Amino acid sequence: MKLRPLTGLVLLTLTAAASAEESATDAPPEDLNLLEIVSQGGIMMYPLALLSVAAVILIFLFFITIRRGTVVSDRYMRTAERLIRKRDYMGLVNYSSRRGECVARITQKSIDFATKNSDASFNEIREVAEAEGSRQAGILSQRITYLSDVGTIAPMVGLLGTVIGMIRSFLEISRGNFEGPRQMKLAAGVSEALVTTASGLVIGITAMIFYSIFRGRVQRYISELEAASTHLMALLSAQFQRRTTQPARQPTMPPEAYDVPLSQQPAPVRQNPDDVYGT
Repeated sequence: MKLRPLTGLVLLTLTAAASAEESATDAPPEDLNLLEIVSQGGIMMYPLALLSVAAVILIFLFFITIRRGTVVSDRYMRTAERLIRKRDYMGLVNYSSRRGECVARITQKSIDFATKNSDASFNEIREVAEAEGSRQAGILSQRITYLSDVGTIAPMVGLLGTVIGMIRSFLEISRGNFEGPRQMKLAAGVSEALVTTASGLVIGITAMIFYSIFRGRVQRYISELEAASTHLMALLSAQFQRRTTQPARQPTMPPEAYDVPLSQQPAPVRQNPDDVYGT
């Protein structure tokens, strides 16, 4: 009967020790910051860092360059309309060469072709304008594809880093370096390998989001570029038709008289008034 208190004390001690051990094992791990997680990604984090820097630079650059003012501006349209109505085509070419809008490049190519080829028809001038417009639209569309390339390459690089990390972990297992409880280190190796995949996905998703934004901008600005170019070509067509339909002035003198100097032309014959009235 005296052994019961002693037995209870031993059981209480063992229970307290077990609970202490469980509380020690259940203690929350230390929180890792973002830099520590990224630093565990391995060697493939270097190309991912380059891709992230390239994506940031492209996004910042496109926010500056892909704007309405770089494609079509109201100031240029007003000046171009005024010069076309005045038929100051050389002034329009010089003004367009100093501007950076895409519509200025189209107008410059068209007017320059028209001034250098005076016998060209308006359909040929329109073809030159359409070709230059297609080139400007292609430049705008091709510029943003670099951001799409970054969004496609980054996840693939992250997946490559994960595969390399998994290969290293399984090679260590095949060599017998993980025995017994040490096999739990495989989870740490896999987690480090997955960091590259997560980083690649973050870079790729961000790049594709901004690519979609800039693609919508480019499509909207290309539509405005087509409308502005069509408007200027319509003004040019009206000026060409007005020039061709304007009636020619009838000469007041015979054509051969223009080739004879005024000093050599015969003086007009003056009639005697007596002969006219018969007196």
